[in-house]
Amino acid sequence: MFFSKKDHYFMEIALNEAVVAFHKDEVPIGAAITFENIVIAKTHNLTETLNNTIAHAEILAIVLANKYFNKKYYIKKCTLYVTLEPCIMCAGALFWSQIGKVVCGANNSSKRGFSYYGIKLHPKTEFVSGIMKNECKSLIQKFFLKKRIKHKKLNQ
Repeated sequence: MFFSKKDHYFMEIALNEAVVAFHKDEVPIGAAITFENIVIAKTHNLTETLNNTIAHAEILAIVLANKYFNKKYYIKKCTLYVTLEPCIMCAGALFWSQIGKVVCGANNSSKRGFSYYGIKLHPKTEFVSGIMKNECKSLIQKFFLKKRIKHKKLNQ
């Protein structure tokens, strides 16, 4: 699949958000939403920080995009760049937001990604995956390796 320089640029922003999450000891998933090639929302997972199971990067980005458009909850002309394939919950939120396009970094092969379950996004939402997948996947793997090592040390 061919990805444009613009796609790489915006995925870099999402990946930078994932790095911020990594340093906060959050699962390192980052997201950015664009409208007419302008970033209108960028964020990362905050489930631990906010003690909130639904504070996923995609959900928080949708909330910020809605604020940008002053309560218009359909974001049909926007694109979400996200470092990991959305979970079922986030796919549902993306469905209801009617986002125009989702550009995903790494797939979610851990049976947590929406595509594993045959879930579909809104019929008018374009979905593409694989941009900077190695960088996105590597960050997540590094995070969980760090967690396993820390857990192992605590249990010795």
